[in-house]
Amino acid sequence: MSAASSGAGATERVAVITGSSVGIGAAIAARFVAEGARVFGLARRPCPIDGVESVEVDLGDLAAIDAVIGRLLGAIERPVELHLIHNAAVMPQDSTVELRGAEVERALRINLVAPMLLTAGLRPRMGAGSSVVYIGSTLSEKAVPGRATYVVSKHGIVGLMRATAQDLFGQQIHTACVCPGFTDTEMLRPVLDANPELREAVLRMVSFGRLIDPEEIADVVTFVARTPALNGAVLHANLGQRES
Repeated sequence: MSAASSGAGATERVAVITGSSVGIGAAIAARFVAEGARVFGLARRPCPIDGVESVEVDLGDLAAIDAVIGRLLGAIERPVELHLIHNAAVMPQDSTVELRGAEVERALRINLVAPMLLTAGLRPRMGAGSSVVYIGSTLSEKAVPGRATYVVSKHGIVGLMRATAQDLFGQQIHTACVCPGFTDTEMLRPVLDANPELREAVLRMVSFGRLIDPEEIADVVTFVARTPALNGAVLHANLGQRES
C-alpha cells in the first residue's frame, strides 16, 4: 500500500481496471483489493474477486463508455489517488492482406479508443499520486504473422502512453506501459491447448521454460502504479524471450 493510502487523513485510493473479469485483469483487481483500495472492475462479465465493484460494460460500444464514465464520476465524487489500468483487449486472427472491417473496427475501439476515452473522462477525478497504466504486449514492439490488428493496436498503446505522459506533464500523475509476455490467460491458453507443437515452440522461446502467471503481471502493475519514477516507461515482463 502506498504511503498516501495509509494513516490518519489519508487520501482515498481507487483503482479502475478494464477487462477485470478474467486473467490479468482479475489478478490486478485482487491485488488492489488486498492493498485496501476501492476497486471498480469494468468488463462484460462481473469480476469474480470479492470486494470489487463490477461495472458491466461493452468497451466496443462508444455510448456505453460514455455512460460508464458518468457512473464512475458519480461514484467517485472528488479527486482521489486514482489508478486507471487499461487491460481489456481482444485479439482477432487476421492479417494485413486478409481483414474483416467490422472486426478490425471493434478491436481498435476496445484496444485503443476505449482507453483514450476513459482517461479523458476520468481525468477530473485523478488527484496527485494517480497513475494511468497501459497493458501492452511483447507485440507492442514486435510483430508476428496472422495478428495484424492486435499488433497495430498494441504498438498504438505505447504511443498512447507516451502521449499521456506529455499531456499530463507537471500534473503529479504518472503513466507507463507494462508489456506481458506469454501469460497463462483465457486469451492464450485455448490457442496453445489446441496446438501442442505451438505450445512447445512458445515455451522454448521463454528463458524460464514456462508461461507467466497473471499474478506476476499484477505484481508489476501495482508496483508501477505506486512508482512515479517510471513515468513514460515501457516495461517488458516476459521472463526473458529468445530473439528470433
